Amino acid sequence: MKTALVAAVLALSLPIVAPDPVRAAEPAAVGIALENYAYPYPVAFLPLEHGGHAVRMAYMDVPPTGPANGRAVLLLHGRNFPAGYWAPTIAALSAAGYRVVAPDQIQFGKSSKLDDVPVRFDRMVQDTAALLDHLKIGKVEVIAHSMGNHVGVRWALAHPDRTGRLVMYGPVGLEDYRLYTPSTPLEKLVADDEAKGPEAYLNELMTSYGLTLPREAMAPYVELREGLKRSGEWPRYARSFAASAVAIRDQPYLHDLPKVSVPVLILAGERDGTAPGKGYARPEDKPRFGHVLARAQALAPTMKNARVEAFDAGHLLHLERTERFNAVVLAFLGEGR
Repeated sequence: MKTALVAAVLALSLPIVAPDPVRAAEPAAVGIALENYAYPYPVAFLPLEHGGHAVRMAYMDVPPTGPANGRAVLLLHGRNFPAGYWAPTIAALSAAGYRVVAPDQIQFGKSSKLDDVPVRFDRMVQDTAALLDHLKIGKVEVIAHSMGNHVGVRWALAHPDRTGRLVMYGPVGLEDYRLYTPSTPLEKLVADDEAKGPEAYLNELMTSYGLTLPREAMAPYVELREGLKRSGEWPRYARSFAASAVAIRDQPYLHDLPKVSVPVLILAGERDGTAPGKGYARPEDKPRFGHVLARAQALAPTMKNARVEAFDAGHLLHLERTERFNAVVLAFLGEGR
């Protein structure tokens, strides 16, 4: 029964190859804007401009399926996953009466990819503001996952009047990675990612994320990556993706956490060892970082209004512990009514 439930939840959240949903031994090429991947809800696009380039920001805007409460939730994805992975979270929030907006930031998912414009999280905040303005949404509750916390924290700092509550989930950025990892050339990051085969990538996800999901649950994401590598535009995608790793290291938000004025809930898995750039750290430094829950527990008392909720899980709480994740998030958002 438990296995069937996990499979059902994952089926809602994982991307689907079209038109053939059967897993192939050799994944078909996937366009770098995920043109042939289905999302769980309709996708729309907002035209924007980045560094002189016309770009499109993809997003899902999902109305409430339960009695509307007049509130909106903004979901901010992590680095390794497109916005479609929020499916079970969107379903729960929508059923509870929330309008849910789940964008793909520029450089990710179905949004445009640029390989000659640096990734900047403050620009992602600007893009997010433009999207919410376009949708005529003023105030939002924010749920940020992993890298998305680089955007979520900056959003709360830049727009406290437009932020109800902030959920920092599996946050990347609770430490200053510049202290542990060297500045690595973009070309080196691209080459190392290119050399990483599907089995190595899967092992990395399972171990660094401390996942409690079965290995096959991550297979669709591994296949997605392999399909992207078969695209003729893979070199552009690879450079844009590597640029986000540079941004995570070089643009910390850690030191601004005490300035966040809105109520914050930090959700962290006891097994989550996510540590961007750990492979490039000196051997003696590697054990010093990637302790997400411990860092959250140490930092929460330094913030104005923050608390921590621990999960017996890894980095993908909304897929690993879906029922509890939804219940905890809905209870926290409910405190703001």
